[in-house]
Amino acid sequence: MMLSLTCINCPLGCQLSVAIEDGKVISVAGNSCPRGDAYARQEAVAPKRTVASTVRISGQGRRRLPVKTVPEVPKESIPAVMDAIHRITAVPPVSIGDIICHDIAGTGSDLVATAPAKPL
Repeated sequence: MMLSLTCINCPLGCQLSVAIEDGKVISVAGNSCPRGDAYARQEAVAPKRTVASTVRISGQGRRRLPVKTVPEVPKESIPAVMDAIHRITAVPPVSIGDIICHDIAGTGSDLVATAPAKPL
């Protein structure tokens, strides 16, 4: 089976062709760098994504805290991750890189702050 992908690891956007047999990647063509090869191999068998979103901040009204998953989560877990994110309220003070939630939605990934939040 052949799979066609567009690499998203750099601005080049290489058009990749991935040969798959018995659920394993046999070859990757079209990549301009090693990152394209690694991306294609991962995407073909177990796609993962970084989820970026925001969570509520305790006592700060409509203000929200930007967060992301580290490391990436399996693509099929994104709805469960987003459900968990909607239930989270961060409590200031929060620094960039602070873990807001360990093992979000059972993915093994942490939800980390990407901006600071100070108490009012």
